[in-house]
Amino acid sequence: MADRIRPAPSAPGVERLEAHLHGRPFAPHRHDTYAIGITLAGVQSFRFRGETWHCLPGQAHILHPDELHDGRAGTEAGFAYRIAYLDPALVQRALGGRPLPFVAQPVVDGAGLRAAAALWDLETTVDEAARVDLIVAAADLLVVAAGGDLPTGHLDLPALERVRARIAADPAGEHPLAALEREAGLTRWTLARQFRAAFGTSPSRYRTLRRLDAARRLVAAGAGLAEAATATGFADQSHMTRQWKRAWGLTPARWAAALAAE
Repeated sequence: MADRIRPAPSAPGVERLEAHLHGRPFAPHRHDTYAIGITLAGVQSFRFRGETWHCLPGQAHILHPDELHDGRAGTEAGFAYRIAYLDPALVQRALGGRPLPFVAQPVVDGAGLRAAAALWDLETTVDEAARVDLIVAAADLLVVAAGGDLPTGHLDLPALERVRARIAADPAGEHPLAALEREAGLTRWTLARQFRAAFGTSPSRYRTLRRLDAARRLVAAGAGLAEAATATGFADQSHMTRQWKRAWGLTPARWAAALAAE
């Protein structure tokens, strides 16, 4: 099988891709970004700081900026992974000025990966709000993987409720982060972290789910899928379908057909 690399939706300071590779595709090299990847299939093996590491399906590997490493398949079957390359300056901003975390044990697994799953959700476009969510999730993962403690403190619930209400009142709107920062009186990094702590999801994901609620109401009232997608802020019907299935487990076409059968 031929090697394949699929670029994914990215944003300034956030580059993502999926790769299916065989043999020894990567000579020793270094880059000035964090590399945070998750193995999908096979065994991903690499040299890092004088040791050989093996990353299995479901495990992540985290490589610090400017650290020499290589990459190869651990078996003849090859390996597949998704990866995000992150500008360390953005991670540093999300950490509020603290030093960059160094992850000495570069293969990680466990519950911490679930909170960072959006990093490897390559079907989702990355607007400014989603970009901040990704960086905050990555920064928190790096802190935990490096053995540090996540930021704690008082949640500004009145400010968070104002932001939540603003999004809910107009889910089809773009809601620029600068406007949400002014509404809350918080930086975008603090807002993203506190919003998730208060409501269990990120501002951008909350907006997507409210768009889906609105689209579902329109479809139930007889609107076509393309019409519902456009009216509720999705790029197109395909975009809405991907998000709908991710939220509820079935496509909007199947949901509409089942509704009509009643």
